[in-house]
Amino acid sequence: MDQLLYGAAYYDEYMPYERLDKDISMMKKAGINVIRIAESTWSTEEPEEGVFDFSYVTKVLDACEKEGIYVIVGTPTYAIPAWMAKAYPEVMVTDRSGRRPYGARQIMDITHPAYRFFAERIIRRLMEAVKGYRCVIGFQLDNETKHFGTSSENVQQMFVRYIRKKYDGDLERFNHDFGLAYWSNRINSWEEFPSVTGTINGSLGCEFEKFQRQLVTDFLKRQAEIVGEYKREDQFITHNFDFEWKGYSHGVQPDVDHFKAAEAVTIAGCDIYHPTQDLLTGKEIAFGGDLIRSLKKDNYLLIETEAQGFPEWTPYEGQLRLQAFSHLASGADSVMYWHWHSIHNACETYWKGLLSHDLEENAVYREACCIGRQFRELSPSLVHLKKENKTAIMVSNEALSALKWFPFPADGGNTVNYNDVVRWIYDALYEMNIECDFVSTDEKELERYDMLFVPALYSAPEECLQRIKDYAARGGCVLATFKTAFTDEHVKVWSDVQPHLLKECFGITYNQFTVPFNVGLTGDSYQIPEEERKARLFMELLENGDAQVISGYNHYAWKAYAAVTRKEFGKGLCIYMGCMTSPAYLKALLTEIWQEKGWWTWKQEIHFPLIIREGRNCSGNRVTYYLNYSRELQECGSGHKGRELFSGREVDKGERLQVQPWNLLIVEEG
Repeated sequence: MDQLLYGAAYYDEYMPYERLDKDISMMKKAGINVIRIAESTWSTEEPEEGVFDFSYVTKVLDACEKEGIYVIVGTPTYAIPAWMAKAYPEVMVTDRSGRRPYGARQIMDITHPAYRFFAERIIRRLMEAVKGYRCVIGFQLDNETKHFGTSSENVQQMFVRYIRKKYDGDLERFNHDFGLAYWSNRINSWEEFPSVTGTINGSLGCEFEKFQRQLVTDFLKRQAEIVGEYKREDQFITHNFDFEWKGYSHGVQPDVDHFKAAEAVTIAGCDIYHPTQDLLTGKEIAFGGDLIRSLKKDNYLLIETEAQGFPEWTPYEGQLRLQAFSHLASGADSVMYWHWHSIHNACETYWKGLLSHDLEENAVYREACCIGRQFRELSPSLVHLKKENKTAIMVSNEALSALKWFPFPADGGNTVNYNDVVRWIYDALYEMNIECDFVSTDEKELERYDMLFVPALYSAPEECLQRIKDYAARGGCVLATFKTAFTDEHVKVWSDVQPHLLKECFGITYNQFTVPFNVGLTGDSYQIPEEERKARLFMELLENGDAQVISGYNHYAWKAYAAVTRKEFGKGLCIYMGCMTSPAYLKALLTEIWQEKGWWTWKQEIHFPLIIREGRNCSGNRVTYYLNYSRELQECGSGHKGRELFSGREVDKGERLQVQPWNLLIVEEG
């Protein structure tokens, strides 16, 4: 596509009365040029087994074809019809709690042969129904797909076959790698392999979760194969990946390996939901966008985000527009709302769309009209924004799973998990206007980055650790945190001094760790308040080898140990953080690194709530977003000479810019 996509999910099936023509008219007035249909209405498309009715789909496609609105068609496989659950109850997912009852969406076993048969059939019939429409620009596979905890007998048997193949039938090696002698869990024949649902072995439990994530990848790849048989060359395949949920999109998705699953699509897509009103920071928008952009190292589609959403998400004036352009600033080529209209019954009654329940114009819709007009006018400058980030964060589903089995102690009564450590790093970078990518533990091209962050990489194979070490030796800068390089890929603790394989590059070792209680940090020169000097969550008692100690512990029992260290290694620099710190401490440390390395720019002179996001457009011009996430006027100097896109006025480098509350400016060089 050579233009920004602006749209919403649309379900004519859900409407209380016939109003398609009016909706299309209102969409065109709002500048909406794309809608997403069909992915949640299997029971309408196949009301009885083998009886198909795509009239709702084709009616909308006919209208869009006539009015010049693009359509993304979703496969309807994430919500099964009642007839299937009644006639084939075995398709209902069996998880740790037993077989799930029918009612909610995504309660089926995505591996079950009966479900897979019906899913393939409805996809093929749908593709046949829509294949003649030029307005269909792409297809969405399923919806926020996960494994849904599936652990049926069918899945257990698949897991045994998976392990048996992985170990080439060598039970002795399998028992050894997973430590199954403990509590008599040893398996002496493949036939006696027990169900994993009751395992107390974290290694086996984590391997099963890894296997479950692969089920998602395989499921999406199979759907992509089917769709690929029908789609035109100019049509894309996407999926709306989502994130760990913490009342909003928060972190790495535990149940999907995004990097592997993204191999099924031609363009990555995602759903991002975030706090708003006074809690709008843009962090979740940026985090989700940066992660999804990194999957294909290219632009992505924002397939779902909030318009109004829950009552506490009703945006202040200007926030809907700020949010929309914030997605573009991360490299999104679309902004699409869930959903066009507010549903009048069922569980998402109060997950409101652009239109409220009266289906008339409202303040949010009128702001959407402004966004749609500006998207259309500014598309040539803003579409396909390419990033040039030199900083990356390494993330790992395996470490996430392992730290769920072996969790951090509650911090002040609050549960802290792997994603909280990732967000501790990411949020500090974000507030300092340091943009970053994400990489998986399989990444082979680390040298593209000047700085690599490795948060809590608790479980990783030696090959990954060696790549990190080699990256540092060749000149990269690495910052790793506590709980890194502690276990192998089987979540088996390395039997040498920690951190395994990386002790040489960090210049420290440790064999004791504890929970910080009234422990502060001392010895550094950071100008931060005393209350920001506390060690938090977890602390490793680092014994210094040949590293420079940045900070130590000021507790009388732990004063002999280091807390934060650095070491020149090869041509690079390695920093190790043995404890979690306050955001203020972390940002002081990052400031020191950035200034020492010569990476400090005008952007780091500016900080949250004024956020700077940059990239290059299709013309090769630098585009700079100035985003104000506050109710106060913010000022800064322009980083570049160029044209401010909303006003059209020329801006000189260093000229003072004023960014109004909950507003933004965009400057294009050239």
